[in-house]
Amino acid sequence: MSIRDWPAAERPREKLLERGAGALSDAELLAIFLRTGVAGQSAVDLARHLLGDFGSLRALLEADLGSFSRRLGLGPAKFAQLQAVLEMARRHLAERLQRDGTLESPQAVRDYLKARLRHEPHEVFACLFLDAKHRVLAFEVLFQGSIDGASVYPRQVVKRALAHNAAAAILTHNHPSGVAEPSQADRLLTQRLKEALALVDVRVLDHFIVGDGEPLSLAEYGWL
Repeated sequence: MSIRDWPAAERPREKLLERGAGALSDAELLAIFLRTGVAGQSAVDLARHLLGDFGSLRALLEADLGSFSRRLGLGPAKFAQLQAVLEMARRHLAERLQRDGTLESPQAVRDYLKARLRHEPHEVFACLFLDAKHRVLAFEVLFQGSIDGASVYPRQVVKRALAHNAAAAILTHNHPSGVAEPSQADRLLTQRLKEALALVDVRVLDHFIVGDGEPLSLAEYGWL
C-alpha cells in the first residue's frame, strides 16, 4: 500500500506538521528524507530496511560514500543531500551558541560539541575560545590523532588562545570508543593545559569528553 493511501494522521509528513518532528520514529524521519520508496516498498518500509541494514540511525548518518551508496534506494545524490543536512545542523548549533551570547546554557555547549565531534572515527582535540564575558570567539580543532589518542601540545593551545585574544576556553575531545569516562591521562592533560593557559591569563572553564551519550564535564565532576 502506498503511503498516500494511509490515514492522514499516520503519514510521516502530515504527522510531523501536526505533532512536530519529535513525535516521529527514526524510520518515519528517514522516510521523509528519502521521499519515495522502491518497487514493492513504501518510503517507510525502505527506511526500516535501511535502519536494520545499517544497525542504527547514527550508523547510517555516519556512513561513508561507498557504504552509503551500495544500499538500495540510496546513492551519491542522497549522500550529498544528507551531508548538507548534517552540516546545516552543525552550523545552526554554532549560531545558537553565538546568538545566546554568554554561555549560560551548558546544554547548548553539549549539543554543539556532540554535533561536531561524536562522528569522528579518530580522536580529536578542540577548543572553544571565549571572551571576558564568555561569548564564543571561535571553535578550533587543534589536534587529530589515531584511534588510540592524540598528542596535545600546551604551547600550541596557548598560541591559539592568544591569537583569538581569548579570556577563557572550553577544552574538548572525543572518545571514538563511545565511552566518555576520563582516563588518568585526560585528567593530567587538563591540569597541564589549565596551568599553561593560566600563565597568559586564560581561564579553563571546562573540559568535555564526547562519547555516545551526553558529553561528560570534568568541571561537574570536580576534576578541573
